[in-house]
Amino acid sequence: MHSAPSSFNASEPVATQTLEVGHDTRYSYAAPVSQAQHLAHLQPLSDPWQHVLEFSLRIQPEPAQQHPGIDPMGNQQLFFSLTQPHRALLVRSRSRVRVAARFGELDAAASPPWEAIRNRLRYEVGATYDPAVEFVQPSPYVPRLEGLRQYGALSFPPGRPLAEGAIDLMRRIHREFSFQSSATEVDTPLATAFAQRAGVCQDFAHLMIGALRMLGLPARYVSGYLLTQPPPGEAPLVGADASHAWVQAWCPRTPGVPGGWLDLDPTNDLVPATGHLRLAVGRDYGDVTPLRGVIRGGGRHSLEVNVMTRVVG
Repeated sequence: MHSAPSSFNASEPVATQTLEVGHDTRYSYAAPVSQAQHLAHLQPLSDPWQHVLEFSLRIQPEPAQQHPGIDPMGNQQLFFSLTQPHRALLVRSRSRVRVAARFGELDAAASPPWEAIRNRLRYEVGATYDPAVEFVQPSPYVPRLEGLRQYGALSFPPGRPLAEGAIDLMRRIHREFSFQSSATEVDTPLATAFAQRAGVCQDFAHLMIGALRMLGLPARYVSGYLLTQPPPGEAPLVGADASHAWVQAWCPRTPGVPGGWLDLDPTNDLVPATGHLRLAVGRDYGDVTPLRGVIRGGGRHSLEVNVMTRVVG
């Protein structure tokens, strides 16, 4: 098993702190790329609990066009195109963000029974549309798997408070799955990760999302950054060298869950606080990939990603 803490942590002890993140993505191509179009999700979310103080993005070679915008999930995104031939691409982002702990007052036992939320989101003619229902549906990286229904049901006996069940599911994934960086690739089917009980943070997030959705409960994928080097005396957290991934479970009317979405990190068995910096939310990894694109030419290529996250205040 990986070295993340084995006991559940309600939250990290620091109420607020400022994180600085450097994120470099380098592509090297065997042959010139004549044209390229890319979509980036690299600017952190900004809301009452996460305030972006500074953000910069440098792209080499210089794009012919850049179009910033906001995607349907409310995430900042940037479309850019390259029309000059190039054998390398560098995308370098720098962020400074003030992060506040959101769930310090969480009372999971006071959450509504999980069946009440499931039943409320079932389709009924003439019923009021609830946007959360979108996150009950399967998505490209999180298909419907009957095995995940059975696995998730163990955390949700009749009448259990929703947040308690979600936390228990998080703890079980942390305990029963092994963090192995070589166990999966980005496109490894979710069924494979489930069967081998091993993977990385992306897999654990997809597994938890899939289990919740199979029970009729909304869940979202979160991409972001993780402060893996904690204060002296505290255990290190486990995350990808690039970006981290965790889950948001829909827990409306739960004390201490502002906005209704409860963040849960199954890789590290904790409710994120100020050591987790959110980049974007979506149905799964495909919605919030930090950088993706389509190129003409290039041949074989190599990818190098470097991320540095540190506390600066």
